[in-house]
Amino acid sequence: MNICEINSSKSNCKMNLNELIDIAITAAIRAGEKIAEVYSSVDFQVVLKEDHSPVTIADRNAHDKIVRTLEITQLPVLSEEGIHSNFDERKDWNLFWLVDPLDGTKEFIKRNDEFTVNIALIQDSHPIAGVIYVPITCELYAGILGSGAFRLIHPEENCTFQNMQLSGVQLPEEKKLDQFTVVVSRSHMNPETEAYIEIFRQKYGPITVLNMGSSLKICRIAEGKATIYPKFGQTMEWDIAAGHAILKAAGKNICLPDLKTELIYNKEDLHNPFFIAQ
Repeated sequence: MNICEINSSKSNCKMNLNELIDIAITAAIRAGEKIAEVYSSVDFQVVLKEDHSPVTIADRNAHDKIVRTLEITQLPVLSEEGIHSNFDERKDWNLFWLVDPLDGTKEFIKRNDEFTVNIALIQDSHPIAGVIYVPITCELYAGILGSGAFRLIHPEENCTFQNMQLSGVQLPEEKKLDQFTVVVSRSHMNPETEAYIEIFRQKYGPITVLNMGSSLKICRIAEGKATIYPKFGQTMEWDIAAGHAILKAAGKNICLPDLKTELIYNKEDLHNPFFIAQ
């Protein structure tokens, strides 16, 4: 079944879903190489954007590499570091790439290795496939709905999703945790999240709390190494879309705090509401 021909009539794309994700895998690995080059340098060239969040030369280099690599798919790209098309144009995108070239810029600047490249494929407001690459540990995560989610360490640049299925580890790895485990942001903890965690302490007694940066939090849920990731603070669509796709491919999900309503994408306002990943 050719997903582009069936569901993206306004696109010239003629690739099937596996071909698209193979290109996204290549784009993520290439971007990771660019990020690693800057990470080993002295000057990150840090500047503040209008919202006062930091951006580095690594963010921009990764964005350029991803966009150039994805061009062959002829699908629209919405990237944190690109020009954001207005909603009047975006509302007609029923198949597009949603990209965070360097998720966890604050962690990058702190040099704690907890940053990722995120590339998601969105169809009709829902993530259907995603790729996350960790440049420093060379861990690659990818998932396609209906085909599963996998992790592969030290992939070749020409790695494909089939390679991951054959040589990688299928997610989730851990079927049962010894202790209820909550994963939370290393840089954005707040009282609302602390209060939510306290509910689990009252219910389960001693619990484990993991502090982590970037989309690695979602990866831990997909792996089965954490139980839940509550987010009661500001995030953008590109921050979590790739992880959301991988979670869904692993049989899990991201929903609003009601635990029923799935998060959606390509909204007029690109900010996410509060959510729970589990």
